[in-house]
Amino acid sequence: MLPSTPTAPQMPPALGRFRPLRRLGQGAQATVWLAHDPRLDREVALKVLLAGATPAHVEAWLHEARAVSRLTHPNIVPVFEADMQGGQAYLVFEYVAGPTLSERLRSGPALRPRDAVELMLGVLDGLQAAHGAGVVHRDLKPSNILLDAKGRARVMDFGIAARLTDAGKPQGIVGTPGYISPEAARGEAPSPQMDVFAAAVMLGELLSGQRLNADPDPWRAVRRVIEQDLALPPGLNAEVDDALRAIVLRGLARDATRRWPTAKAFHDALNEWLHPAVAPSSEAGDTAALEFLLRRMRHKTDFPAMSDSVGRIQRLTLSENESITSLSNEILKDVALTHKLLRLVNTAQFSHAGGGTISTVSRAAALIGFAGIRNLALSLILLERMENKAHAQLLREEFLRSLMAGSLARELCLVQRENEESFLAAMFQNLGRLLTEFYFPEEAQQVRRITRPERRAGGDTSGPAAPVSEALASAQVLGLSYEQLGLGVAKQWGLPESLQRSMRRPDGDVPTRLQDNPAERQRWLARAANEMSDVILQTEPAETHAKLKAMAQRYSRALGVPAETFDAAADQARQRLAQLAQAMGISLAKNSPAQRLLAPLTPTVDDSLSPHELHATLLADPTLQRSEAEVSREQASETLAAGIQDITNAMVENFKLNEVLRMILETIYRSLGFRRVVFCLRDPKTETLTGRFGLGEGVEAVAPLFRVPLRSTPGVAADLFSAVCQKGVDTLIADASVPKIAERLPAWFLGAPKAASFLILPMAVKGAPFAMIYADKALPGGIDLGEKELSLLRTLRNQAVMAFKQAS
Repeated sequence: MLPSTPTAPQMPPALGRFRPLRRLGQGAQATVWLAHDPRLDREVALKVLLAGATPAHVEAWLHEARAVSRLTHPNIVPVFEADMQGGQAYLVFEYVAGPTLSERLRSGPALRPRDAVELMLGVLDGLQAAHGAGVVHRDLKPSNILLDAKGRARVMDFGIAARLTDAGKPQGIVGTPGYISPEAARGEAPSPQMDVFAAAVMLGELLSGQRLNADPDPWRAVRRVIEQDLALPPGLNAEVDDALRAIVLRGLARDATRRWPTAKAFHDALNEWLHPAVAPSSEAGDTAALEFLLRRMRHKTDFPAMSDSVGRIQRLTLSENESITSLSNEILKDVALTHKLLRLVNTAQFSHAGGGTISTVSRAAALIGFAGIRNLALSLILLERMENKAHAQLLREEFLRSLMAGSLARELCLVQRENEESFLAAMFQNLGRLLTEFYFPEEAQQVRRITRPERRAGGDTSGPAAPVSEALASAQVLGLSYEQLGLGVAKQWGLPESLQRSMRRPDGDVPTRLQDNPAERQRWLARAANEMSDVILQTEPAETHAKLKAMAQRYSRALGVPAETFDAAADQARQRLAQLAQAMGISLAKNSPAQRLLAPLTPTVDDSLSPHELHATLLADPTLQRSEAEVSREQASETLAAGIQDITNAMVENFKLNEVLRMILETIYRSLGFRRVVFCLRDPKTETLTGRFGLGEGVEAVAPLFRVPLRSTPGVAADLFSAVCQKGVDTLIADASVPKIAERLPAWFLGAPKAASFLILPMAVKGAPFAMIYADKALPGGIDLGEKELSLLRTLRNQAVMAFKQAS
């Protein structure tokens, strides 16, 4: 179809009981408005047929309503009503606030292949439901896919849908150029394979970032799909392997009989690619599997050279009889290694040792020590071999992740003489993963796919199932786990037994007591450092700080490292890593996830407990009596820390969101002796935070009174609660009677909820507020918080945000 460009219509008056609010979009035959339904007090999407429609157009309009009304599925936008008002036809749909897929693709960034496949699984789920009801969409394209708040794909606009029972009726050329199937372009009868073809075109565009059949002349695009096979362009992401290409190309087959027969068949093939079947390996075959992999690596020209270099340097640095001269001579044999090593030792982190520029390997070894030189040399040997690989960018990311783990372990190590051993233990704890990326990139990619969370059966997208462990996935793909491969190679290289023990990742929950045994403590330190590196690499920067805080609480007791020092250690490790990367000449693409390893780890706006501009200053009053329920700061910190640990442990397992939230509120309530603690959650219908539950004095009657608007009325100043939550700034009000505070308190607060001092902790995701934790005391100045208590409260609030994200 060749749509014309209609002029923008004026906002219509109310249609039936629906009042249009603003225009959402406009097509050739209709305009879509955001409207309010006063009867059910909700927002809806109102699709209004343009004026002057013929009876045929109105009939086609009602045809869409009849087609969609039979479809009930999470991946289809449902129709609520269809009616006529004053000769004006309109449909009422569920309002989905998210963008269309075409808008998402224009705004960027590009979707990762896994994310593109997961999104398409939802589209195919919706199509299968429509086909099962006898309805073919016939106009599937990115602009007809909405993305809701959870990122779920929702198929919409069945305006030219056809019933499978219409197969015997005459058909015209129906669809959008660029997405229309060959048989639809020939005017053949509707079939599910038409939608399968369009879905394959969309997936190809998601994977490649470009149109597969674009032409300024739409009729040329229609002829091309009849006469030529569509193909995926070259230069795709490395994750798009041959198996995924084959799945997409089958969906693009011009001959419908060679295409996926149903949307479900297409869906199942993609789901199998995303989550390959996993079967446990037998220990009997571990030795044979290791020998097989070692033979494969030995056939690579660089592996024997790397092994020889590692072995020689390792023997020299461990020998009591070798001198600095021997070590220097060994390093000087490799010109490239010598230059890179000297660049490294002249970075800022080693400047204190040199007292000036270090220009010889001998002096570097004397100043930094055997262990330090060994670690730098081993790191550089791995990097040097890696740079010759065709998939160097992916390898740089994994290498930097390992280097970050080593740097973190060194910063968190309590015993100075164990610093360098801790660095190497953490860096080599994932040696098997690193080697697999080096020498078996296809197998490494398959392991990454297996370890992704599985989708739930039956189209349920309420949340991911538990992921397959990396150990099990690597054992299935390689015949032995990453750890077993790393240990096998470490033994071949002659790495010391103590290091090999530290490379074994400890299993189970983090111990709650300090690990007195140095070897066990080093194993746990290496695990913590690697988990922290994974979090930094795989987490959006806005969420990283909160997750690291939670990890600090989990590991601090076992390692004997105060939780508060993890931040400083992570920042110091980042600075050292940035210097090392620059000295090693490691360059990263701008969109590389490894850029996160080099970025500052600082709290975001919604991850801070900083004073608000409305913070009231309370003058000291010697006669003021403290609340009887208030406890000492030391006791408060201990209670907060213990609660955080319990909550962290609960969130590792399958948890219920309400139980975690109640644990968080109880921890806040008990630790600081608050009078009341209330949890408020966004009501999407009214865009208001409403009190749901809480703890403390009369909270059952008080909590329902909380109503915090998240949208400001034009011309009306927001009250204090609304302003705080909209800005996302944690706020402590020491004295609510101060005039500039009192004048901004909302009317609902001045009744039963009224308190003299209170704390507001807004909760937001991507800057959008969705919840709030409130706590108060009866007397002015009753809330006495130090920096440590503020930090722990911030961690609790962030745990609540994380609980919502995991539950969704």
